[in-house]
Amino acid sequence: MAQNTIRITTVEMHTGGEPVRIITGGYPPLRGATLLEKRRDAGARLDSWRRLLMAEPRGHADMYGALLVEPDLPAADLAVLFLHNEGYSTMCGHAVMALGRYAVDRGLVAAAGPEAVVRLQCPCGLVTASVAIAGGRAGRVSFRSVPAFARARDAVVLTDTFGPVTLDLAYGGAFYGVLPAAALGLDLRRSPLGRIVEAAMQLKAAAAAQLAVAHPTEPDLGFLYGIVFTDGDDKFSDDATQNICVFADGQVDRSPTGSGVTARLALMHRKGQIAPGQARRFCSITGAEFTGRVVATATAGPHQAVIVEVAGEAFYTGEASFWVEPEDPLGHGFLLRR
Repeated sequence: MAQNTIRITTVEMHTGGEPVRIITGGYPPLRGATLLEKRRDAGARLDSWRRLLMAEPRGHADMYGALLVEPDLPAADLAVLFLHNEGYSTMCGHAVMALGRYAVDRGLVAAAGPEAVVRLQCPCGLVTASVAIAGGRAGRVSFRSVPAFARARDAVVLTDTFGPVTLDLAYGGAFYGVLPAAALGLDLRRSPLGRIVEAAMQLKAAAAAQLAVAHPTEPDLGFLYGIVFTDGDDKFSDDATQNICVFADGQVDRSPTGSGVTARLALMHRKGQIAPGQARRFCSITGAEFTGRVVATATAGPHQAVIVEVAGEAFYTGEASFWVEPEDPLGHGFLLRR
């Protein structure tokens, strides 16, 4: 093996089937005084490192990663950058759940009593995770979101294939277009996944071009991250409601999507479909479930907002030591699409 072979270590986890590749060593240090400055630096100067860990031959088109960095918020225990097939998320609930358990298991936060608290600085702001401790093991994790809000209701965008389409735009740490799959003639349980992805990407491109997607305080957060197709079951019920989130460059979330559930609950609350404290179950394409509820009201600039609590479970799948040999022509990452 050549002396200048790159070595990167990771811990591998999943939440609801959605991967979380936690980078534990070998990644170059990021520059910047704030987390958003580090996020910009990662994209501008070190994006090849994201590609070699997220893309093939070490990853795939739907790989997801997390890089822990030094926080700049005094209240934070840890800070994180989220990585995916296109770039860097501003919020990721499934990764927060995994990182909450990881932080407890690695002794990065104290774990006294039946619950440990992990204050995690995400690009969207400070997110607080609570990790249940039972029998000395970290288990189910819940997190409380940044202020989530409905940005636009019943917005109409024009698409090439589907004509005018009505959707809601909501923020749950990232911006999503939210609508029933049936509005496009799709069925979350029966339609081919490829067709769902194609529809989501066409709709995302149209919505990003035609709608004003702006965060009230931070320009870096003002972009449309994904489309959440729902089963249309938005009113409060004891039954689980299904959604499929397609984000970044056609990436399909295997979990119910923590920030997507947050955005859905903000919309449901704004429409009077769910009351504070009522817990709703959300299921994903894998059948995995999160529970979510509105726990408080808030504001986000001029917007009425809510704080949402989302809970689920994350599991370990292994550890890895990845190498990149300098002679390898494909070692820095590529992606093949079906």
